[in-house]
Amino acid sequence: MLNWTDLTQDWSTSFARAKRRFPNLRDQDMARISKDRKRFEAYLAERHHLTVNEAHEEVEDFLFTEGLNRELVRAPLGK
Repeated sequence: MLNWTDLTQDWSTSFARAKRRFPNLRDQDMARISKDRKRFEAYLAERHHLTVNEAHEEVEDFLFTEGLNRELVRAPLGK
């Protein structure tokens, strides 16, 4: 599974991918919340009318699916 530190290594790309999943995120807020998971979860909760716990679960799911995506991209064809 991908962890938060891995995700934030290329924050602009990761934020763009997060925006596809969470469409209420705003570009102008990207720098304000960058690399701080707790702040991102609170922001996600606010922008998507979730509880902080629900936002935390959404981030966990996002990390899981992003990790799967990276594994799929790196996997050799035919295996």
